Order: sequence, then structure tokens, then C-alpha cells
Amino acid sequence: MNKNIVPPGSRYISYLSVIPLFASLTFSGLAFAQDEEAASEGVLEEVIVTATKRAENLQDVPLSIATLSGENLESIFAGGEDILALSGRVPGLYAESSNGRAAPRFYLRGLGNIDFDLAASQPVSVIMDEVVMENVVLKSFPIFDIAQVEVIRGPQGTLFGRNTTAGIVKFNSRRPTQETNGYFSGSYGTYATRNFEAAAGGSLVEDVLSTRVSVFYQGRDNWINNGFTEEEDVMGQYTEMAGRVQLMWTPSENFTALLSAQARDLDGTASIFRANVFDTGSNKLNQNYKRDTVYYDGGDNNPQGYKGSGYTLNLEWGLANTTLTSITSYQEGEGFSRGDIDGGVVDFSGTATVPPGITFDPAAPVFGFPTLTFPGTITVPSVTQDGADTDQFTQEIRLASNTDGRFSWQTGIFYFDSSLKVETESFASFGFGPVPQNTIVKHTNQAWAIFGQGNYDVTDQFSLIAGLRYTDDQRDYQVLQYGQLWLDLGIPPVAPVDVSADKISWDLTADYALDDSSSIYGRVSSGFRAQSIQGRDVAFLEFPTVADPETILSFEVGYKADLVDDTLRLNTNVFYYTVDDMQLSIIGGATNSNQVINADKGEAMGFELDLQWLINDNLMATFGTAYNDTEIKDKDLSVVPCGSTLCQAWQERDENGQVSIDGNPFPRTPKTNYSFTLRYGMPVGDDGEFFVFTDWVYYGKILMPLYSSPEFVTDNQFEGGLKVGYRNTRNNWEVALFGRNITDEDNVKGFVDFSNNTGFVNEPAIWGVSATYNFGDY
Repeated sequence: MNKNIVPPGSRYISYLSVIPLFASLTFSGLAFAQDEEAASEGVLEEVIVTATKRAENLQDVPLSIATLSGENLESIFAGGEDILALSGRVPGLYAESSNGRAAPRFYLRGLGNIDFDLAASQPVSVIMDEVVMENVVLKSFPIFDIAQVEVIRGPQGTLFGRNTTAGIVKFNSRRPTQETNGYFSGSYGTYATRNFEAAAGGSLVEDVLSTRVSVFYQGRDNWINNGFTEEEDVMGQYTEMAGRVQLMWTPSENFTALLSAQARDLDGTASIFRANVFDTGSNKLNQNYKRDTVYYDGGDNNPQGYKGSGYTLNLEWGLANTTLTSITSYQEGEGFSRGDIDGGVVDFSGTATVPPGITFDPAAPVFGFPTLTFPGTITVPSVTQDGADTDQFTQEIRLASNTDGRFSWQTGIFYFDSSLKVETESFASFGFGPVPQNTIVKHTNQAWAIFGQGNYDVTDQFSLIAGLRYTDDQRDYQVLQYGQLWLDLGIPPVAPVDVSADKISWDLTADYALDDSSSIYGRVSSGFRAQSIQGRDVAFLEFPTVADPETILSFEVGYKADLVDDTLRLNTNVFYYTVDDMQLSIIGGATNSNQVINADKGEAMGFELDLQWLINDNLMATFGTAYNDTEIKDKDLSVVPCGSTLCQAWQERDENGQVSIDGNPFPRTPKTNYSFTLRYGMPVGDDGEFFVFTDWVYYGKILMPLYSSPEFVTDNQFEGGLKVGYRNTRNNWEVALFGRNITDEDNVKGFVDFSNNTGFVNEPAIWGVSATYNFGDY
């Protein structure tokens, strides 16, 4: 249908041809300050997205998409947050990690993977500048100089391939332009939290060669004490630096080449685990919890370090009525995280001094010996270090129509090749006392695909879209080095694992324009998550496990509208999907295992709503909500629950020491999620503005493990942010005071259950001051 917002003569625009538009976009999607032209007209500005690998108006794309950019995106990172800060800012998107700043786990519409292993696959794909970041280490690349983030909900298997059964988080960097422009931005806050970003770009050869250079720095001082060693301010710090250099060559109107190189360097603190911060039967943080103090007897204060780099060449040729695109990319990353996983002290000598105010057990049953432990009872001491060394090569070649007819199409081929080595150092015990282990495993993955999608405008109001993709995926696993205990016990070596699968993904969409500003659509789509190999358990004297591919069939009906003279934008949808052979990860528990299994089926239904309202020229509000009703369906599927009598599920085990998970919700799935923002700007003179901006996110009930136990359920969690400042519109500078987690909420983000009721929490309240200067055509 021709509700075209794009220029006449081409309903679609190639991605690279709208680079100047992306670079000049200041606020869009769920943003809160309009550009000057849109503000003067008193309407919401258009939002251009690339969710279909073409540049289109958000309101014209029959998909559930939400965007973040401008002030909204910048504000949530003001307190030194990493990529996890995106969680909840788009309704239905949840993110968490037990690996510090290095390995995020994303969830959409309830689908995700709770596995902390560095080799774990995920059903939410992260796309950075048109390149899939497959490994969790690559997904954690810092967010800076970003034009827009697109969150595309639901299966995207046709255009983006396997491991997109839940959806996509897509990052679009600002691109080089012929105009000179850029910015400097910095902030300083609590715990000496420091942020600095800068970018500059422009023409090197007029109309032929342009560049953009972007740099990033984040830092924070140590602020967490070790109450056992009586060391003050020894954990919590990080220093992260990153940069990106881009060159764009346009020797003719029909050819564009974009070369990008980026790198990062992280030195910081891994996740902070806190022993026995939940009482039996309660999910409330107890007296053992102190935000600025932990009690560690190992882990070297939980250090973390990662480095990474990547190179991408994007070529685009304008041919007769078509556009040919080639995207070649190589990405790599390596590093480690170390931690005191039990989160407390296990003192075999019984002579340690227990700090006042915390619980302890003078005779905890550790390896059958009565042992002094604190906080609380700790049954298994554990210190581990996991390191990854990964690289990937991707190649996509795509041919797309570029005409103004009723039928448009695109087709392409895709190739993926990756290698990953994971080294696990463990000082956990196996009943023989603490024995150091050092195990190295290797994963390789090759995949190729061919795909196509067509869009036919049946009438000016009604369109049909259909797509098809064939994928072949091959995965291999082998053990390169065994731990000493494996060798001492004479356990037979693990045979190499080789699994493969080929699948067809498809989608069919009907889109109907009710009028010039509203439409309804219906979509049926399928996708699959490739087979998974989980081999970390070799470090703990267990054998690898393999899960078959999971497949999804999704149904969605949506409504999109710009209302009230284009001052109110409402996008909403309802969905239902089933997942066959659903992949689930069994983490921890009494067996302290890390295994992957298949459930017979998973089922989910829900809705999402994104609302943006320009109340008047000075006041903007947004509201978003998501609801997920999910259920695991497998009457014969049971798992071993927590490894401690401190967990209530321990009392509910069957004769095999297991509990059923049939009927349970998907793990780490917020039942409800709300987000709300409000921005008020008051003119000051002819060229200034005083503004107040606040943003809030809320999560309903979340069951963190596969099994049900009240200690590991969160509910009614929220966080808020605030920014108050002055902006000079003539000289393009801004100063502001900001706060993140302004009510200083202590929100539980994860747990460890094999040794005790361990938990870890969100970032503390951060208050600070920020300043930004933009220059050129920005």
C-alpha cells in the first residue's frame, strides 16, 4: 500500500542511501525532544527503521517494532550503565547477566536463555550495523554514537535467520556524511562514575570520501568492601574504552563502500555474588545483605577483563531497477571473568571472626565435616573463572528491487563461520576437597542460508508480504584439555560431538491501511533456534549434553496509528505462539549442573503497546506495556531443584529428588512490564530551554529458575531516572544534573542455588552532572 513517507519514485530506500538521514536524526521513536521542524509544526516526527533490511517509515512496517534514540537512549546510560540498561525500556525486552559487563542475556516475549555459559546460544539476536553478533561476548560491545536502536519483536527467521525465534535488538551507528559534524559529551557522578563520548566526521574528498571517528570511555572507582579480609573499596570498579573509525567512499551515484573498524578494552569487576541474602520461603533481602559489603574468602575480588575488535565492509551497487548489497565482517573477542560464586566464607579451621550483624553456621555440612561458614550455611565452596576466545566471519549478499511498482522483492545468501574456545578454571569441590581444575573446550559453528521475500500491493490499501529461508547449520564440540581430577580418576575421554540440522523458516503478512494514518496487520511466522551443545560440565566431571533445534510458530495481529493531528502515536498488537522441542537450560541445583534439554512444547500469549504523545509544544509523554503469559508443557519433565535445604523447593522433591516444571512459566519472563517517560521543556529567552526529563520502568512477577521456589521469584520491581538541565539551541550545548535509580532500589537480578541462597542485585543510585556540545550539521 502506498502510505509512502519516503520520496516519490521509490517506496523503499536502500540502507546506505539514508545514512545522511540517520546521522541527522536527533530524536525519534520513544524519544522525547522533537527536531526543530517537527516541533514547530506541533507533530510527531517520522521514524525510519531498517527492520526489513530496507529503510521504511515505522508506521508502514507490519511488525511489532519499538525504537530508542536521542535523549531517551543517552539518558539511560548516563550513570555508567552497560547494554543491560536497555532492559524494560522497550516493553517486552528483558536483559540480565551473571557475567558482569561481558555477556548479556536478552529475552523478548518471554523467550530467552538463562544459561550463563559463554558458549550458550540465545533466541534473541543482536545485530550491530547489519552484522549479527552471535556470541554473548560480542553482544556486549559498548553502546556509543548510536543513531537508533530498533527492537523487533517476534520471529525474524526469514530475513535474519536462525536464533531469532524471539526477535532482534538492532543497533544502527551514526554514519559518515559530507557535512562536518560531531559532539562531545561527558558526565561525572557517584563513586567517581565517569562517562565520555566524542565523535567527529565530515568530508575528506568532496562528494567522494567522508569519515567519522567515535571514541568512548566509561569508568568507576571501587566502592564495595570485603568484610572478611577487612579491605575497603576493593570491588565494583571498571574502566572501559572503545572506538570506531568509518570511511565512506562514493565514487559515483551508483556505488557506495563503507568500511568500519571498531575495538574495545574492558577491565573491571565481574558480578558480585552475595551468600544467603534470602531466608527460606522469602524473596526479601535479609540482614546478610549490605549493598557496599560482601564477605569473600576467594575469587581475588572478582576481576574481569575483555578485549574485542571488528571490521566490516558494506558495499552497495545501484543496478538497473535493483540494488546489490554485500556485507563482509570479521569480529573477535577474548577475556575472562572470575568470581567467588558461593558468595561467602567457608572456614575449615573454624577460627575466622564472624562480622557482627550477619548470620553464620558453626557446623555447616561441607564434605561431611562440620565447618564454620558465613553469611549463613554454605554447603559447597566455589571459585571459578571462565574465559572465552571467539571469532566469527559473516558474509551476506543481497539483491533487492528498487522500483515504484506494486511488487517489490529481495533475495540473498548468507554464510557464517565461528570458533570459540572456553577455558574453565574451577576450585569447586567434588567431595574430595577443593581441587583446582583447568578445562578447555572448543566449539565451532558453520551455517549458510538462502532467503527471499516479496511484497505485493494488491490495492492502494491492501498488501501481502511473504518470505522463505532455507538454513543449514553445523556445530562441533571437542575437549582440548581435561582437568587434573578427570585424568586422576581415569574417566574416559569425551568423544567429539558433531550435530547438524537444516530448516525452512517462513512468514506471511497481510497489511491493510484503514486511512492515511492508521493500519491493521496480521502476521504468521515461523523460525528456529539451532541445535545446542552444552559442554561446560566436563569441568565438573560430567559429560556434554545436546538439545535438538526448537521451532516456533507465531501468530500476531497489530494496529498502528498516528492520531490527534499526528500528535499521538499508538502501536499495539496481540500475539500467540508455540515452541516445539523448546530448548531449556538446567543451571545449578543440587547437582550443580549446566545442561541443555528439550521440553515437548512451550506456549505463550500476550500483547504489547507503545504510546507516544506530544501533549503540547513543551510536554511529551510516552507509555509502554507488555504482558506475557507463558507455560512450559511437558508432563514428564522434572529437574533437580536447589542444592540446599534453605530453599523451599527442597522439601517438595519427589522420590528421585526432582520437581516437575510442567505448567511453569518460562524462566526470567516478566509477567508484566511497564515503561513511562515524561519530558517538559520551558523556553528561556530566544535560544534556550530549561528541561526536566524522567523515565521509569516496572517489572511484574518473574520466576528466575525453571522450578518454582519463593526465594527465587521477584515481583513489583521498578527503577527511575531523572535529568534536569539547560539547553542552548543556538550554540548547541547542554548542561544537566542527572540521577539513575533515583529511589535507590535494591532489585534482585539473579541467583545461585547450588550452595546456598545466593543473590545479586542491580546498580546503585548514581547522581551526577553532565555536559554536551554538538557542532556542525548535527
